[in-house]
Amino acid sequence: MSVYIVTLLCIILGLLGPISAHDVKGSTYCEFYNETMCGGEFKEDCVEKEMCGPHDPDKRNHCYVLWQYDSVTQKSTTKLKGCFLDSKECYDKQRCVEKNADRKKQHFFCCCDGNMCNRNFSWDPQPTIPPPIVQEYEPVPNTEQQLFTFMMLISIPALLLFLIFIFSVFYYCRRKKLGYFNEIPTMEPGPISQPSPNLGNRPIQLVEIKARGRFGAVWKAKLHSEIVAVKVFPQQDKQSWVTEQEIFKLAHMDHEDILRFIGVEKRGDSVLIEFWLITAYHEKGSLCDYLKANVVSWPEMCRIAESMARGLMHLHEEIPANKADGYKPAVAHRDFKSKNVLLKNDMTACIADFGLALIFHPGKPCGDTHGQVGTRRYMAPEVLEGAINFTRDSFLRIDMYACGLVLWELASRCTAQDGPIGEYRLPFEEEIGLHPSLEDMQECVVAKKERPLILETWRKHPGLLAICDTMEECWDHDAEARLSASCVMERVACLSRTTILNSSTLIRVDNASEPLITKESSM
Repeated sequence: MSVYIVTLLCIILGLLGPISAHDVKGSTYCEFYNETMCGGEFKEDCVEKEMCGPHDPDKRNHCYVLWQYDSVTQKSTTKLKGCFLDSKECYDKQRCVEKNADRKKQHFFCCCDGNMCNRNFSWDPQPTIPPPIVQEYEPVPNTEQQLFTFMMLISIPALLLFLIFIFSVFYYCRRKKLGYFNEIPTMEPGPISQPSPNLGNRPIQLVEIKARGRFGAVWKAKLHSEIVAVKVFPQQDKQSWVTEQEIFKLAHMDHEDILRFIGVEKRGDSVLIEFWLITAYHEKGSLCDYLKANVVSWPEMCRIAESMARGLMHLHEEIPANKADGYKPAVAHRDFKSKNVLLKNDMTACIADFGLALIFHPGKPCGDTHGQVGTRRYMAPEVLEGAINFTRDSFLRIDMYACGLVLWELASRCTAQDGPIGEYRLPFEEEIGLHPSLEDMQECVVAKKERPLILETWRKHPGLLAICDTMEECWDHDAEARLSASCVMERVACLSRTTILNSSTLIRVDNASEPLITKESSM
């Protein structure tokens, strides 16, 4: 039994990986998959590969696969794929192979060394050699044998608990030194831990999950007597949590058309750690979800479009410091879409989800960023081509391309059109379906220069005609020809004011030869 304990300890310490001078040159890419985030309606938002994060010079990045085996159906199901930090088990392994011979357990894990080496994986069990049978020449008397068995039953669990304790202390110290720890990402947000009095956490009660996205789950929650939204990030998405709070904490970000920020918290510890982002809660949910179940009138469309464009304009705007607030740099959203536009009860919009946003500090470069990010369906042609100029204006124009697509979604469900209103469709859904690949989008948007279909029945309404012209100028293939957010906001505001003016006009009196009478002229 002691042999097995020593073996267990060796395996545990081996997983931590010794410090080595060897390193894989350049960036490592791994195939990415998360069953929770890449399934169902979120499939189109899921990236196919990820670049492993920076690490110490004496460490390596590896790729891994976690899959489940059903002993009844004898089928394997992939659960997770991605990057894995420095483990001796993975060193110099070109193939991802699980060698454990025990096929009764549910989950299997393998790792490998090299770019995209986890694209394929397999199970190649190594036969276990049974321990030799030792002949006892002098049998232990029955009473002594019982005592020996009793002592073993007590001592082995105690020894195991001691080893686990030693391992935990070593693991904690190592994690504290590195700033992060080496673990397999979780498929679901971890269990909700009880608030720690030492952390000063708010007394938040999670009520129900309202949405799942690329970076975590959004909960409806209760804080004292207020209903709030809590976005829960798992450990592997900590950077998105950091980015979001950086954006929210910028000066002048307390704006009616930007989601209201309440605070951030860390919950749990070690492998159960979660990162919470607490914001205002809006019952109507995202614009995408609202349009699936509802149509909008012309005044409602103007109200939504104007507030949405005003929020995007505020985000893009560079605001100098004043007596009340400091300087606000320009910010590019980089994942603008109808799912990231929330509707308030008064049918105005506010912009949310800044996990991919980019801040442009004056006189500083964009930083080490990647151009091809966001949701494929909403990617501008230059993003799909990988031909972005890494300047502030280039990134802001990418947001405006996506803004044009969201305006199209609004127009498609507006009752002002002269004809029947069709079922809600995502941009390009009719052309390339619900789950387009990057190649599909490149063929459609870049090669064929296609855009979502604008029906002739929309152009028969003067207001919708102006919206159609606006969306076409937003999604222009030439990025420099696209409208700015301020221009879109001014156009829609003008249309909205015209609507109010027209609604103040009274019906012609009985004598048809008499002129129209307005409220203003009758006063």
